[in-house]
Amino acid sequence: MRASLLQIAVDPDESVNSRRRRVASLVREQTGVDLVVLPELWPTGAFAYQSFADEAESPTGPTYEVLAKAASDAGVWVHGGSIVERAPDGTLYNTSLVISPAGELVGTYRKIHRFGFDKGEAVMMGAGEALVTVPLPGLVLGLATCYDLRFPELFRGLVDAGAQLFVVPAGWPARRREHWTLLARARAVENQAYVLACGTAGTHAGVEQAGHSIVVDPWGEVLAEAGAEEEVLTVELDASRVASTREQFPVLRDRRLGLANPPRK
Repeated sequence: MRASLLQIAVDPDESVNSRRRRVASLVREQTGVDLVVLPELWPTGAFAYQSFADEAESPTGPTYEVLAKAASDAGVWVHGGSIVERAPDGTLYNTSLVISPAGELVGTYRKIHRFGFDKGEAVMMGAGEALVTVPLPGLVLGLATCYDLRFPELFRGLVDAGAQLFVVPAGWPARRREHWTLLARARAVENQAYVLACGTAGTHAGVEQAGHSIVVDPWGEVLAEAGAEEEVLTVELDASRVASTREQFPVLRDRRLGLANPPRK
């Protein structure tokens, strides 16, 4: 599998519609790639809380429409990062979209762990309640978003659901960049899975972004890492690497707490 992470810069002077069109053009350029990944809340900016309500949309709204056309034009799977979703009852969610090469919406994930403690996303948005996996040819995606990266039990649940590759879009602050790379590698090592962690560049509502999108293999080796600016990071993934790592070093088999399979006798 060949994957491209689009580390998008969010410029407050660029309108949401202009950014949608620009990002769709970048997706179209990824011909020959199997999977394209976008960052968290790239249409609005992850820290632009004052814009969330005004820019909220349905999962099949304008962001989906431009990405679906781009996915179809390029013939690629697209993990659309995330959008501010407005549910029918008015609740806002931080929601990821997965789009097939035919332009079909094949998966959505509402972020379970909301960041902000007592402000921002944590009080403005509802929490997702479901673990989500999406099967692609060759690998099963497990979906998580940004702050979710700090909660290993979510990723272990995704492994139990069959995940072999975690896709983690984010709007991660520059001041905690070391945590970003450390946690991405930890989630890969402990679950023996690929991690594709795609962040944003630029500044969101005064918060400098970390950038440094990263791809980690099931042994914890960093296959590629971006810098701090807008960048396209493309990498080859060996689907057989997950199974071989788990077979050669069968640590998951020795679990005792939250064990999915019965213990050995």
